[in-house]
Amino acid sequence: MTSTSATSAAPPGEGAASFDRLRYAGVFVLLFLFGTETFLVSPLLPTIADSIKVSEAAAASSVTAYVLVYAVFAPFLGLLSDRFGRRRTLVAGTVLFVLSNVGAAVSSDLAGLVLSRALAGLAAAAAGPAIWAHIAETAPDAVRGRALGLGMALFSCGQLIGVPLGGFLAGAAGWRSAFWALAVGTALAVPLLLRQVPAGDPAAERPASGGAVRALLAGWGDPVLRRALLVNTVFNAANLGAFTFLGVVLVQRFDLSVQALGLVGVLVGAGSVAGSLLGGRLGDRARAAGRHNLPLLPVWGALLALGILLTVEGPGLVVALVGVVVWFVASGGFVTDQQTLAGTVAPELRATSSAWLTSTMYAGTGLGAWAIGAYGDAADSTPVVGTVLAVVAAAGALLVSASLRNRQVAG
Repeated sequence: MTSTSATSAAPPGEGAASFDRLRYAGVFVLLFLFGTETFLVSPLLPTIADSIKVSEAAAASSVTAYVLVYAVFAPFLGLLSDRFGRRRTLVAGTVLFVLSNVGAAVSSDLAGLVLSRALAGLAAAAAGPAIWAHIAETAPDAVRGRALGLGMALFSCGQLIGVPLGGFLAGAAGWRSAFWALAVGTALAVPLLLRQVPAGDPAAERPASGGAVRALLAGWGDPVLRRALLVNTVFNAANLGAFTFLGVVLVQRFDLSVQALGLVGVLVGAGSVAGSLLGGRLGDRARAAGRHNLPLLPVWGALLALGILLTVEGPGLVVALVGVVVWFVASGGFVTDQQTLAGTVAPELRATSSAWLTSTMYAGTGLGAWAIGAYGDAADSTPVVGTVLAVVAAAGALLVSASLRNRQVAG
């Protein structure tokens, strides 16, 4: 496969001037709404469960449905985007997202809620990889990382801003109103998408070649992408696997209230936003200097290990909260670098590679949560399992960086 990662970048000032953020308004709005949808259900679970008369554990199956459907179907739908164009899969996914949220808003029982959330996962699996691929192939090379970082920051703003707004709306007008708001907001983004994502986009002009299975697994055949996906799995086993137990650990250490944990969630979102923006900007500067090997990937792994240690073992609440910020700055920076890699290493696989990033993220999250839960008490196992996996991810990221450097030299 031919790499485009060694493409000469425009001067920083020129690239920044040519980056029209309003051109991506439609997909940026969608990323914010997808981020809100991803994190919204969890705080509403008690209210939803009481409304449809099921246990909270049963209502939580709607979250599982969303995650599983996304993880399983994203690579297949990413392949469709790579073969038939961004616009088709993006618009289809967006329309399905509207319908799924309408379905959730009118659900009167658990079956309807789970089905609607599964459809929302399918919609996000269709639109999400197409969005990342669209940004990667249309943003100027000199600001590609910044554009992807801004998209990731807006996704994180779904947790930082969208979830509190959804919670306020649910408290004022009932939980169904939050899903109605998501449906209306998404519908309003459709005209922007039709204007801003052209029908003749680059992906649609590529001939479909090879069997479906071969095309689906092609990313794993590329040495750089394969290593990046494996590192992504390990990083998120540490990152989101440990995050699963963050509330438990902080309650055990500092006896925090539910309200205080909500403020910790704000720090999580703020750290992710800052890391996404910082990762994109620093990545662009590195490429402008001729370093196309994503040199910060190992740094994010090391910072993740430090953040987990400070959060779980640091002396006092203030140090622990600083650790939370460091933890999620590393998370946001890493994800932005990975999306940049997926968008540049193999242009013909942009959406498929992005989809595999999400699937391996979910796989890593499950593995990490299982490992920490199986090890013993969460307060003891989280720092051990989390930091060890983060260090392994940092070491693996060094190999990814070396592979990119070798490819640049060979190219």
